[in-house]
Amino acid sequence: MVIVLFGKPGAGKGTQAPRLAEALGVPILATGDVLRAALKAGTPLGLEAKRYMDRGALVPDAVILGIVKEVLATEQFARGAVLDGVVRTVPQAEGLERALRELGREVGAVLAFEIEDEEIVRRIGGRLVCDKTQQPYAGYAPGTPCPDCEGTLVRRKDDEPEAVRTRLEVYRAQTLPVLDWYRAQGANVRTIDAVGAVEDVTARALTAVGLDGRP
Repeated sequence: MVIVLFGKPGAGKGTQAPRLAEALGVPILATGDVLRAALKAGTPLGLEAKRYMDRGALVPDAVILGIVKEVLATEQFARGAVLDGVVRTVPQAEGLERALRELGREVGAVLAFEIEDEEIVRRIGGRLVCDKTQQPYAGYAPGTPCPDCEGTLVRRKDDEPEAVRTRLEVYRAQTLPVLDWYRAQGANVRTIDAVGAVEDVTARALTAVGLDGRP
């Protein structure tokens, strides 16, 4: 089963992906991971991606999706995958659809993790790091002395409230339309309430893909 995860930044996709993958008995496929693997292995598409990266250009969707298709065709992914961050725009969704069709496969479900913007701002704003070690911390106020060294806990610039709200606007403009595209294609789009304990959110997601109970 191929599962596509969607959600705003901070909605919990990264937390839920490994839990869903374990319950479904399939691996996670994340764009960054497969790109790094292709670069390290020196595959033809990996080398093509490197040429773009070496000159500071974005790697085209066609190259990224080509790498994704190669990975999905391997034995490791024969039973399916949980796709985290693979589809962020409609052209990427269209490209993934073509790649899966060529492999004789399809998206089994699209899980959209729903959460209010201000909860996202609160969640991400609560992520702090030590200014000396970059170790992450939660549950502290910015400016608090680091509990493990002589550093100070600070909030990264892209985690500041206004930066988070800008990221949410980009999500609405570029990524949210993908859900409408999938619905128009008749895909199994399921909305998951992403508020609550991690285990509860996992249980809702598993129920949405036909698995009852907790992982």
